[in-house]
Amino acid sequence: MGQAIGFIELSSIAKGIEAADAMMKMAEVELLHTQAIPRGKYTILIGGEQAEVEQSLAAGVQIADAWLLGHFIIQNVHDSVLPAMRARQSVENLEAVGVIETKDAAASIYAADAAAKKAAIKLIEVFPGKGAGGKGYVTLTGEVGSVRAAVTAGIESIKKEGSLISWVIIPYAHKSLLKVLTNS
Repeated sequence: MGQAIGFIELSSIAKGIEAADAMMKMAEVELLHTQAIPRGKYTILIGGEQAEVEQSLAAGVQIADAWLLGHFIIQNVHDSVLPAMRARQSVENLEAVGVIETKDAAASIYAADAAAKKAAIKLIEVFPGKGAGGKGYVTLTGEVGSVRAAVTAGIESIKKEGSLISWVIIPYAHKSLLKVLTNS
């Protein structure tokens, strides 16, 4: 079936922690990110095989009950998204760099998936947002034309929801950015 990512948002921190526990007990998934965010909300992000993610998310939705604000699954997520969510990826050198900045976790994941599926680029990092602001971002690299196509696809995937904050394409990135953006 392929890899998938599941996301759930609740209006209760306590119920969020209970839902995360139930989700992890229900199926073999990886807990990618949890976070208490302002106004008493709680988000949970999981990844793994699609069937396992679906089972796990169903358990979380059931526990969330009246505290559920929303949830989604991205099916057949691009192979490079999960590794870039776990840690910054190493690259040998940078040609062009693209950055997509989003208002929330969901948007950064959708943008990264769309970008990776559109063009031959390397995802460096998919940051789902942490801390009070909760902003997310995606960094990627590749040939200039590929980076332009990927960033455009990422932007288009989230534009309708109003989740885009900013974006940039740096055609020929300075070599010192390699150390700043990657684990290289």
